[in-house]
Amino acid sequence: MIEAYAFLAAFTLQILAMSVLYPARFDRFVRVQATSFPAERLAQLYPGIDLDLARERFLTRYRRVNTGIAVFGLLLLGWLFSYTRRPDWNVDHVVVLLSVYFVMQIMPLGFVAWLGFWFNKAHKRSLIEAKRKAILQRRGLFDFVSPFIVFLAVSSYFLFAALVIYIQPDPSPGFALIGVLTLVYALQAFVAYWALYGKKSNPLETHAWRVHTIGLTVKVSVYSCIASVVFFSLTFALDLLEIKRWVPFAVSAFLSITTLLCLMGLTAPRAQEVGAFDSDGRPTRMRPPN
Repeated sequence: MIEAYAFLAAFTLQILAMSVLYPARFDRFVRVQATSFPAERLAQLYPGIDLDLARERFLTRYRRVNTGIAVFGLLLLGWLFSYTRRPDWNVDHVVVLLSVYFVMQIMPLGFVAWLGFWFNKAHKRSLIEAKRKAILQRRGLFDFVSPFIVFLAVSSYFLFAALVIYIQPDPSPGFALIGVLTLVYALQAFVAYWALYGKKSNPLETHAWRVHTIGLTVKVSVYSCIASVVFFSLTFALDLLEIKRWVPFAVSAFLSITTLLCLMGLTAPRAQEVGAFDSDGRPTRMRPPN
């Protein structure tokens, strides 16, 4: 029964992390970011649009959707508490329910991305920036993450692959885990590379805010790789030891940890570190959030 209680605890953390903490942090992040851009410049980008009203409507709906998902998660938690106390509870059924609920939790984020793309396409007007002197500052991976952490992330991948090949040299589920982990590393490497060397997409974003965002994005990518190795190693070990009833705990714990890592990416820089541009294009101190 200990594996059932461990899963229920991890699932409770998953509900809190993905449907309570993340939406709350996202709400604050959007408000803080909005105060870093002067109203005059935003009016040029979105003429005739009340951005404050649009933002409040969006955040209200976003909170309501996530509140409903959290309530549904609590109901599901109650049912799982009853179901996993039965001696014949099925691991596959629990994993399927866990996966379906996870999809529900990430749907609001997909809606945010789609809504932002649609809103910019429908209302945003191109803004011709006055030429400013570029800040020539060479950025590299080790400017944001220590070499030891990067070495740990890279070596963890090769150690996991070597362990799987050594224990199960024939084609097995372990090789599938290596393939999936490779895709995870490739995706995170692309995200980190784009953050470091991609073009600036927001003409109003200050240098300090951009550097802060780059640093958080790179850190989340690297630490997500390490967390993925831990999760895949645990899954592989559970399969070898034939204790698959711990799999729901591993999956839910991994999702919760990943969400907590993503919360790092929604941390706004300190006010004294971020400048904004006034109506004449001069740097100014960021206003505190309302």
